[in-house]
Amino acid sequence: MRETSVTQTGATGRTLAASLGAARDELRADIARGAGGRTALERYSDRADVLLRQLFAEAPTPKTPVAALALGGYGRRHLSLHSDIDLLILFGGAIGAPEEAFLRAFLHPLWDVGVVVGHQVRELREFEQLETDNPEFLLALIDARPLAGPRQLFDRFSTLFHSASTHAFILRSLLDLIDQRHAAFNDTLYQLEPDVKEAPGALRDLAATRTIALLTDPLLLRKGPTEPARFDDAEDFLLRVRSVLHLEAGRNQNVLGHELQERTAELLGYPGAEAQQRVERLMSDYFRHARIVSRSLGWARRTAPLPVGPNLGLSRDGIRFMDPIQAARNPATWIPAFQAAVEHHTTVSEEALSCVQQHVDRYRADDFFPEASDRAALVAFLRPARGLYDRLSEMHDCGLLGRVFPEFQGIAWRVVRDFYHKYTVDEHTLLTIRNLERLTGDVEPARQRFANVLAGLAAPELLVLALLLHDVGKWRDDDHADESERMADAAMARLQITGDARDTVAFLIRHHVRMSVVAFRRDTEDPDVVKSFADFIGTEDRLKLLTLLTLADVGAVSPDTLTPWKEELLWRLYVDTYNHLTQRYGDERIGRNQAGLDRLTANLPTDVAKTELERFVEGLPQRYLHLFAPAAIHQHVRLARNIKPDEVHVSLERVDAAVWSLAVVTLDKPKLFSNICGVLSSFGMNILRGNALTNPNGLVLDVFHFTDDEHFLEKNPDAPDRISEVLADVVAGRIDVAARLRGRERGVQSKSSIRFPPVVRVSNESSSRYTILDIVAPNALGLLHRISRVIAEHRCDVDLVLIATEGGKAIDVFHLTQRGAKLTEAEQLALTSDLQRTLEEIR
Repeated sequence: MRETSVTQTGATGRTLAASLGAARDELRADIARGAGGRTALERYSDRADVLLRQLFAEAPTPKTPVAALALGGYGRRHLSLHSDIDLLILFGGAIGAPEEAFLRAFLHPLWDVGVVVGHQVRELREFEQLETDNPEFLLALIDARPLAGPRQLFDRFSTLFHSASTHAFILRSLLDLIDQRHAAFNDTLYQLEPDVKEAPGALRDLAATRTIALLTDPLLLRKGPTEPARFDDAEDFLLRVRSVLHLEAGRNQNVLGHELQERTAELLGYPGAEAQQRVERLMSDYFRHARIVSRSLGWARRTAPLPVGPNLGLSRDGIRFMDPIQAARNPATWIPAFQAAVEHHTTVSEEALSCVQQHVDRYRADDFFPEASDRAALVAFLRPARGLYDRLSEMHDCGLLGRVFPEFQGIAWRVVRDFYHKYTVDEHTLLTIRNLERLTGDVEPARQRFANVLAGLAAPELLVLALLLHDVGKWRDDDHADESERMADAAMARLQITGDARDTVAFLIRHHVRMSVVAFRRDTEDPDVVKSFADFIGTEDRLKLLTLLTLADVGAVSPDTLTPWKEELLWRLYVDTYNHLTQRYGDERIGRNQAGLDRLTANLPTDVAKTELERFVEGLPQRYLHLFAPAAIHQHVRLARNIKPDEVHVSLERVDAAVWSLAVVTLDKPKLFSNICGVLSSFGMNILRGNALTNPNGLVLDVFHFTDDEHFLEKNPDAPDRISEVLADVVAGRIDVAARLRGRERGVQSKSSIRFPPVVRVSNESSSRYTILDIVAPNALGLLHRISRVIAEHRCDVDLVLIATEGGKAIDVFHLTQRGAKLTEAEQLALTSDLQRTLEEIR
């Protein structure tokens, strides 16, 4: 809460005091005749609203929009005679002197006439982050009611505040507060001098019960052990008792002590010749009503679902819709129900499944993901996780899967008599996904190696999407791969999956049987077989995806199809192909007139000449043509134009929501790769993957994929220019990147949480042209910079480097030469010794 200076003024003077006095007199009269319950308190709250709106209107207008919100009991319109008036003063922007002046003009007149105001002052942006250290304030906000100011500001607050995660936190906090409060009363409602606000079964419990329903299920109280009318009667009774206590004590008194029980019974009109009789009847009614409240609260605590998403709750029966009628009208909330079930390791309730099944035929595929965020959520839902197969099966059984993916509907219960598949086509498809999900969580030791490959994928959801659609072409009897790819293309168009992601899914579907044929029907000991397969695959990422798809697909044919021997053959093919891709790519260079350039020159942009492109790619590793799409290569050609010594040409693009791509073109010079890595690390970037490529003319192309975990690029519109400027200064020698990194390392925790001894391996046998340096080490800030700096200090040239990060593990492969030749044994020993020492220092 912000502190504001207090200088009392008589701004509204006698008018305010007279109006407030009249409102209080009216309430006192109601209480005196035993009618100080809900209706009287609502009328008194309304009178207070009028006064506050008048003060709000008369206060000087601040520069930023402002709204006043009623909180807590006042927000519920249950303002008692001597209760605090709880307010939130909400500003749409920063608070300065004009806003402070508004606060003084609005609040001081209330203090002048003796009103106790419990006020909080906030800027709207403060609600972007949950205030976890103040659960009572969060609870009061649940009852927030707009008093004055622009409705749009209140609506923006509501949007920020009312989220499933916030509701879940408030619910947990509320339950803890209830337990703490009950403990102070020995967990019993049968107090002879009860606190009608705080005691078990009293007004706080009643409000808590309503809050639980509001946070979880608006219809909850209708399903409880008490009729809603009896619950309302209990509330009115407790409010009338509290009103009498305030009237008689002349202050915020809530304990129904012995000395006040007789007067309360009298004012509430209890019959009886003796005061003892009237008190006994009063207290009997009190305990009866308190018991109703206590039972309702207990039932609500046991049965209320935990909020897990918009209109979604986690109950004992699984994920359910809070309001089935609303859910039936909003199909975009259906897939999140299954996602929530995966996240919370539970099922979707039968009630929710029935709701979906009853209404699913009313909607088209696009209705389930109308917004970009819905499409992204659907794709994210497909990430392999325990329970995904069960949830997809539930979606299939209730008809949702076939509506979201109409392509899948054609293979529902489809039988293909090939005498080796043991399941219907739809079940075979879902079983492939179950096989993949079994590589997550606790994995059997024999499959751990495949699980490690899965854990290293940047977008495993694309693999699941490919599995889901790889056999949809079997709705007809022809060769199904081409038909499956065609149908999958339509599905990806609806989901607006484009670019590399779309190409990857199409590749996996088109070639989903290719690897099993090579692994099980070819001599994989023959180097030519492995080379041919590696040339077909092109990149390590596609190799990993196709390996896992093959494992999942073959394992879903029948229980006996994927034998341990076949798993071993598949793994050997993966390892041999991976080694070929990562260790021999540098040996194969692009020629000017070679096959494969046709796709680059066929549809050239008007600003890129064929001769310019051929001159740029000539001499680069063959791998370059597999790694980059034509549009990216054309952009690299543009970056290389008119490059001069010490110049750096940079292209920075966002790949997806999390990953950025940086392409750097410059002329080769000592420690270049090391310096670029250092610059990225100095800006807090986490390098996921990189390629360092050099042509015979000394032109260097370095392409990095990285995450911006500190959101530097989002927070600073000029960030790309700043990165380019620093790169240029470092390349020109105007900035010492090592010093820049040291400054950053002092400010962050740079060491990896994963601990294992670093491994440095060097080989002259893996490549005919290069010494291959393999490094596996815990990932850390500036790791690549340090490694490549040591390499540069040994006067080694880096012609190709393959960078990968798997969890907290860095796996880097460098293709090195020294003076145009492989390193000698002595040179290898000196290099590995220095590298090992450097890596040990990082640990």
